[in-house]
Amino acid sequence: MNIQQLLDLTIQRNASDLHLSVGFEPSLRIHGDLIPVPGEHPSTPEQIESLIARILSPLQRNIYRENLELDFSFEFEGKARFRANVYRQKGYPAAALRLIPYKIPPLESLGLPTVIQKLPNLKQGFILVTGPTGHGKSTMLASFINKINLESAQHVVTIEDPIEYVYPKAKSIIDQREMFRDTKSWENALRSVLREDPDVVLIGEMRDLITMSSAMTIAETGHLVLATLHTNSAAQSVDRIIDVFPEDQQPQIRLQLASTLEAIISLRLVPTIEPGRVLASELLIANPAVRNIIREGKTYLIDNLIETSAESGMQNLEKSLVGLVKSGKISEEVARRYSLRPELLGKLLR
Repeated sequence: MNIQQLLDLTIQRNASDLHLSVGFEPSLRIHGDLIPVPGEHPSTPEQIESLIARILSPLQRNIYRENLELDFSFEFEGKARFRANVYRQKGYPAAALRLIPYKIPPLESLGLPTVIQKLPNLKQGFILVTGPTGHGKSTMLASFINKINLESAQHVVTIEDPIEYVYPKAKSIIDQREMFRDTKSWENALRSVLREDPDVVLIGEMRDLITMSSAMTIAETGHLVLATLHTNSAAQSVDRIIDVFPEDQQPQIRLQLASTLEAIISLRLVPTIEPGRVLASELLIANPAVRNIIREGKTYLIDNLIETSAESGMQNLEKSLVGLVKSGKISEEVARRYSLRPELLGKLLR
């Protein structure tokens, strides 16, 4: 198959990813599992090089040749978008291509706690979406921003590497800035965003001290800031942010985070009994007790606080998993595999 046929097949099979690697058949990730494309043979270096070359511009080919890896996104024949990472392994070319549908799902359709529907109405603060790679963070944020786009007239600025979902024209102005195409660095983009009169700022990924500090500063100056982080839970997310900073700065960062944080939403895409996947989630809402815990550096209390604050809309991952088991969507075995606290899960299942 040529690259066009492989991309078409990815769309037809509703796969999340297409993988190209020397010595292996082209493979699709469907419902979380890697499945070789039927009828295809292990790929040679020349075949992978040819497939990759057809999705790269001349400039991108030069960057890939120089840096040995490249992130980018592209539209495919008006059918869908793909986010791609091309790289080298054992000296050979390889690629992972993530399917990004044109249609952005409504926030209400994602199966998240109902309190999340109110968060797009916030005028300022810091909302963090966390979880492993490929577990729905980008889709959830796109749904969140599109809800703002469809319901209110605001200026939204996104800083992404690369641009993933593209938003329809509606009530808001949405400016999407791609790293190395629209700006030369995260630092430059984050420094200039406050001069661009934003109401909402999306930071595609918080990677380091600069992006984390900027996110809180932008939120502190009266804007709604959305960002992602690769962590497993709300408590771990708070610790990760604070631990990035030098020890002498951490007391001030705790104060800043406590005053700006509005919510942490941690996501998992979990295999269902019927072929497919469903979102499980942990939700921390920053009420006065949460803010006090962060200020005092007692993040070890966050898990207990979430467990006892259901009336505020909070839930831990285990409660979400148990709800999916009881509704017949996932098995107990799958719930145990994805649980962060197996003992708590066992207690809730009894």
